[in-house]
Amino acid sequence: MNFEYSDKVNNLMKEVQEFLDTYLYPIENELNEIIENGEDRWAIPQQIEDLKALAKSQGLWNLFLPDSEDGYGLSNLEYAPLAELMGKSRFASEIFNCSAPDTGNMEVLVRYGTDEQKEKWLKPLLAGEIRSAFAMTEPDVASCDATNIETHIARDGEEYIINGRKWFISGACDPRCKILIVMGKTDPDNENRHLQQSQVLVPINTPGVTIERAMKVFGNDDAPEGHAEITFKNVRVPVENIILGEGRGFEIAQGRLGPGRIHHCMRLVGAAQRALELMSVRAEQRIAFGRPLSKQGSVREDIAKSFCEIEQARLLTLKAADKMDRQGNKGAKELISMIKIVAPQMACAVIDRAIQIHGAAGLSQDTFLAQAYQMARSIRLADGPDQVHMMQLGRGVAKGYSAMQLMKMRR
Repeated sequence: MNFEYSDKVNNLMKEVQEFLDTYLYPIENELNEIIENGEDRWAIPQQIEDLKALAKSQGLWNLFLPDSEDGYGLSNLEYAPLAELMGKSRFASEIFNCSAPDTGNMEVLVRYGTDEQKEKWLKPLLAGEIRSAFAMTEPDVASCDATNIETHIARDGEEYIINGRKWFISGACDPRCKILIVMGKTDPDNENRHLQQSQVLVPINTPGVTIERAMKVFGNDDAPEGHAEITFKNVRVPVENIILGEGRGFEIAQGRLGPGRIHHCMRLVGAAQRALELMSVRAEQRIAFGRPLSKQGSVREDIAKSFCEIEQARLLTLKAADKMDRQGNKGAKELISMIKIVAPQMACAVIDRAIQIHGAAGLSQDTFLAQAYQMARSIRLADGPDQVHMMQLGRGVAKGYSAMQLMKMRR
């Protein structure tokens, strides 16, 4: 198994790193200050749009999208180190048009969208002109089991009527968000629970779509993107807004979530790596009890453990990405579950240690650590909670070894 990066990837890594060092990191604190204390927290800082235009002009754009004339044509394995670099700042992924939930929505439209849907919604998303959101999670049911969702999508002539309530819909508060992919039930009585759901495109300005509030995460509303609670009351859209067809919603969701999950893990490795770098610098420079923190055994142990855990998660991420490239999302499902369990917990642990070494400063807005911890902790729930992945992984592993033992007994 060879995880050495090709010349193409090494060159892209260098270009992305230079872009971040030259253009983003110098204004990162300024961007946070504008968002936190500006006149309108939900307005998009002009610097973000300027950096997007610059990245696009340099060809550092849509790097996430494999096997497409609209993307860079990178494999999952090739994209992994680039996503890791982007994970070091909350702003980086968007600047390169590689941020969730747009990446997943664009992949859905690339794979399953009609020509009309691609022209109307995929094209402006690929150009970075608009943003989007994916509306699946609901407050009244355990949405970790997607077959539970209750939003109703009913056919009425040449339209679908949508009624339901969603929450934690990431990106829906963004003023640039123009389109929602909504998952609901078109056939709730189907005996096959995985054929009850469908996904439909809903312009966010459609009558009956109401953003009730921005949900807070650890007290933070994550402006200017936000996580919306949305109600759908007799929302009407044309039948041509259905994606792939009725009853295909669960299938689409499974196709969407594989890459989405591993992209989160790639970025979390980057966030943890930056936390390690910051804690190492802090440990060398901060003097306590007459000597640098790095002279303290417990601090050295925290740095060493973090270094090991990041590398373990990085290698598991690369292995999962490699298998996805060779065997598809289904063939790599166990490895995807493994890294989705491992990476968020690793990032939480590493960032927590970095916060501890920074003392009170680690809790403040003066480093990216508190923001990064919030993100890492939320990913333990996003795209399937830890417990769901462990349940499914454990079930598969147990069955696999049981089958092997049965075969041995029959010989």
